[in-house]
Amino acid sequence: MSDERAAELVSAAEGERPARQLSGVLRLAVWILGGLLSAYSLVVVFRPIEPVEHRMTFLAVALPLVFVCYRSGLSALVSRLRGGEPAAVGRDRPGVADWVLAALSLGVLLYPLMDMEAFRVRGSSSDLSTLDIVCGLILTALLLEAVRRTVGGALSIICALFLAYAYFGYLLPSPLGHRGFDLDQIVSQLYTGTEGFFGVPMQVAASYIILFTIYGAVLDYSGASKFFIDLSFAAFRKSRAAPGRTVTTAGFLLGTVSGSGTATTVSLGSVAWPVLKRAGYPREPAGGILAASGIGAILSPPTLGAAAFIIAEQLGVGYLQVLLYATIPTILYYLGIFLAIEIDSRRFGTQAVQVEGPKAGKLLLRFGYHFSSLILIIVLMALDRSAFQSVVIATVIAFLLSFLDPEHRMGPRRIGQALAKGTLEVLPVTAVCAAAGIIVGVITQSGLGLNLSSIIVDVAAGNLILTTVMAGLAVMLLGLAVPVTASYIIAAVIIAPALMTLGVSKPEAYMFIFYYAVLSEVSPPTALSAVAASAITGGNSYKTMMMTWRYTLPAFLVPFAFVLTPNGQALLGQGPFGLVLLLTAVSAVAVVALALATGGFTGWPERILAAVAGVLLLFLDTAPIVAGLTVLAVATAVHLINRRRTAS
Repeated sequence: MSDERAAELVSAAEGERPARQLSGVLRLAVWILGGLLSAYSLVVVFRPIEPVEHRMTFLAVALPLVFVCYRSGLSALVSRLRGGEPAAVGRDRPGVADWVLAALSLGVLLYPLMDMEAFRVRGSSSDLSTLDIVCGLILTALLLEAVRRTVGGALSIICALFLAYAYFGYLLPSPLGHRGFDLDQIVSQLYTGTEGFFGVPMQVAASYIILFTIYGAVLDYSGASKFFIDLSFAAFRKSRAAPGRTVTTAGFLLGTVSGSGTATTVSLGSVAWPVLKRAGYPREPAGGILAASGIGAILSPPTLGAAAFIIAEQLGVGYLQVLLYATIPTILYYLGIFLAIEIDSRRFGTQAVQVEGPKAGKLLLRFGYHFSSLILIIVLMALDRSAFQSVVIATVIAFLLSFLDPEHRMGPRRIGQALAKGTLEVLPVTAVCAAAGIIVGVITQSGLGLNLSSIIVDVAAGNLILTTVMAGLAVMLLGLAVPVTASYIIAAVIIAPALMTLGVSKPEAYMFIFYYAVLSEVSPPTALSAVAASAITGGNSYKTMMMTWRYTLPAFLVPFAFVLTPNGQALLGQGPFGLVLLLTAVSAVAVVALALATGGFTGWPERILAAVAGVLLLFLDTAPIVAGLTVLAVATAVHLINRRRTAS
């Protein structure tokens, strides 16, 4: 698969528009500007500036780059309307309109930076000048267009609806209605403070995400991606389940570099599908393994998805704490995948595949240093270093270690490419985070979040189970239209308060929403990662979605456990160590039961019993655990009896 085709697949599957394939002087200029923005982001970690000023400066460079690097899509639309063929993706250069939008972006963001103190005073006193209001409105329109270009029109429409709600809300009845806000009030909320464009989401993009994309780019250019794939294929060679386990492990390791579930699926699929095919996997199960492995990349430490950084900011805890929250669910997630792979290897009669290459021990001795920077991030955060400083130090270490490999030695050219790649990969997320400030700002200004959470609780009649089910469905439906980061931000300010009203703690509520925002990428009817996988394997997309859902089933149920059960916080690593260990073991047995229910047992009676056992065990209380173990024992006995009868 060509790099261009892979990029198109990732963009299509993630809802992103393919970026232009720039060339010549313009390409060089964009890469230089991107490299400078990455360098600025690294320097600010150790020489911090005022937060809002930093976010404005970052956006002042990133937003113009969006209009230069991403196509408007209008020419392709016009071509289709005229009955012609659309222009080749990524072959055009920016037009006059693109340059005008880029210049406007730069202007409206440099304007407040020219006299930041006076601008801040006008905002706090709600005494905006006409120019302030005009610039704020222009920036709002620019962000809506930037989001449309990078991730599609759905989020732009949602943001526009929130703006309309802020202005016309007085026309709505209670409890949704409010007194209504004038343009200057809306602009003041969004443009001058920390509740709008330059709030927590933008802080995360300009501080956390950019640093981790730079780190991922340095890892990639230093040869870590190749090493992770080679090591995974070398580690599992002999059993018939080895190909599936290899792909899953490679997906986990590659996720530390890409930070994107769909990108990991595509990168892995181009290498792993031929191996899975030789092993005897049908197209749809192979696609399911690829998609489940890819999505695991943004569910798993040490580099969770972008929303995890927002969780850290919302909870006021270190990023390491969020990693600890995700550790046990990650173990259960991969246990479920490995069990399903083991079951399917028997069902499909797969076989071991000999992949040429050095042995795992030799690879570890020669290139095992690639793990050191990953471990260093965790160690530094455990020693109370900030996540910012930890990832920058790890990036420097990864750069220095690249000189141990002559093929991937990072000279000046590769350094520049890695820095530029770090910025260019963060552009869509930056547009999303800045535009999400519209939603957060309007909700905060109007009090809509509290009103909607009250409505959700009332509709569910105050029942926590029903509220949680509604919350999970709402987040998944939202994820069908907007990217993971945006769906998390919207749900966190609207749905999380409903859960917390009913006694759910903040970490449990936010982690529940995080998991369901991520899982929207493997949820029918869209299942973006599964669609990307089916495009690689040539399988039926719907069947691939259902196979992916089967592999990821524990990830759908475990979040309910830590919200609904009295001891659920143990699955987030909270509580006495003995209790955490015991309930982790019980949850692992529940995952085994669910794996048996979805494929391990052949008869329906034992499958139903195993499913009931799995659900009971996830209640994580004494009586349900005893009942679950009893039902699982009965299911196993029924299976053994039926198997003996069949054999005889």
